[in-house]
Amino acid sequence: MNVLPATTADLAEAQGIYAHHVLHGTGTFEDVPPSLEEFSARHAAIVEAGYAWLVARDAAGCLGYGYYGAFRARAAYRFTVEDSVYVRDGLRGQGVGKALVSALVQHATAAGFKQMLALIGDSENVASVGVHASLGFVPVGTMRKVGYKFDRWLDVVTMQKTLQPG
Repeated sequence: MNVLPATTADLAEAQGIYAHHVLHGTGTFEDVPPSLEEFSARHAAIVEAGYAWLVARDAAGCLGYGYYGAFRARAAYRFTVEDSVYVRDGLRGQGVGKALVSALVQHATAAGFKQMLALIGDSENVASVGVHASLGFVPVGTMRKVGYKFDRWLDVVTMQKTLQPG
């Protein structure tokens, strides 16, 4: 498995991975998968803003993808980023997510960011919470019942990692 910057050639597979999560998972609160055009625009916005969008792939293709971007638009937050990672169905628990989060942390640290946040949809998403915890993220709070999907209320777990002092 290699973790590399995503190219436009990776986006159709990555969009398919995300569409599966939108339609079947609670890690994202979107309920309609974005079109490939919209997904591509999201990728372009992240990359053009100087953030990272990475893919994990092997000979079989795209195994997952992840990116980080601005936590909030206000200038005071400019040293804090938020990550997002999605793994192809059937591959969870095989190290793909951890490899992506680790690479995002390394990239953000090298880029000079001070804090990385993970806002994890669904407090029952133990895989994502576990991956982030294994890489030094600590829980800083849970927003209770802030999302509604699949006929149930969902929490958001916030985890934080200090990338460098500041």
